[in-house]
Amino acid sequence: MNMKILTSILLTLAISTAASVAQAEQALSPLPKIADEWRFEVTPYIWGSGVSSTLFYNDRYLNTANLSTSNVLGDLKSGGMIAAEAHYGNWGIMGDLVSATLQTTSNSNLTVKPPQLGGAAVPVNVADKVTLQQNIITGAVTYTALKNQDIYLDGLLGARGIMATATVSADLSAFGYSKAFVDSKSISTLDPIIGLKGRYRIVDSTWYIPFYADIGGGGGTTNMTWQGVLGVGKTFEKWVDVSLAYRTLYYDMKGDGLLQKTTFKGPQLAATFKF
Repeated sequence: MNMKILTSILLTLAISTAASVAQAEQALSPLPKIADEWRFEVTPYIWGSGVSSTLFYNDRYLNTANLSTSNVLGDLKSGGMIAAEAHYGNWGIMGDLVSATLQTTSNSNLTVKPPQLGGAAVPVNVADKVTLQQNIITGAVTYTALKNQDIYLDGLLGARGIMATATVSADLSAFGYSKAFVDSKSISTLDPIIGLKGRYRIVDSTWYIPFYADIGGGGGTTNMTWQGVLGVGKTFEKWVDVSLAYRTLYYDMKGDGLLQKTTFKGPQLAATFKF
C-alpha cells in the first residue's frame, strides 16, 4: 500500500512538473513583443568565417585566401563583432559591425633584377604574405511587417559600408635585395541594401529559427553584395538567448575594385541581451 501511495505521489509530481515547464515555455516566448515603448538588444558574437577571395591588386589578381572554417582561426590575427537594435512599436533601427584582420601566404609571379645577373629582368615565383584588414558596417531602418505566435518578421532598408586594406609583402633576399618588398592598397565603398530578418518559433517552445537576408549594390565600386543568416536558437530568460547560425557575406566589385568575388562564410555563435 505504501508503495502504491509513493508511486502515485511521484507520478503526480512528475505531471505537475511537466505542466509547469510547459506553461513556463509558453509564457517565455522567443519572439519580441511589440509595444509603444523602447526595447533594446545587444548581440556580441563570434563568426568563424571561412574566406574565399580574389584581390585586384596593381593590375593583377591575387588569390589571397581560400580558407575553410577549420583553419581560418589560424589566419585571423584580430577582430571584433557586435550587433545592436532599438525598437519603438513597429519601427526600429539596427547596426552590425565586423572588424577583422586576416593574413595568409600565397605565391605570386614577380619580375626582379638580381645583381647576380647584372640587373637583367628575371620573372620569378615568390612566396608572398597577404594581409587583408577590413571593417564592415551595416545599418538599417526596420519595420515589423508580420507578428503572430509563430513568426516575427521585419523588413529593412539601409546601407552597408566596407573599408578594406590589402598589404602584400615578399622576401626578396634570395635575389640580392636586403629588404622585403611591401606595398598596400585600400578601398572603401557604401552600398544601399534591402532585406528582411526575424525569428520563427518552433512548436510553441523557447526554441526558434533566426533568419536574415539582404541584397544591394551600385554604390562606389560594387556590382553586388548580399548576406544571409540561418540557424537555431533558444531563449533562456526574458533578457537573454543564444543562437548558432550559418552566415554568408558576398562582395563582387567592378573591374578595378579591390575585392573581386569575395565570400565570407561559416558558423556564428551569438548571445543576445535584451533590455
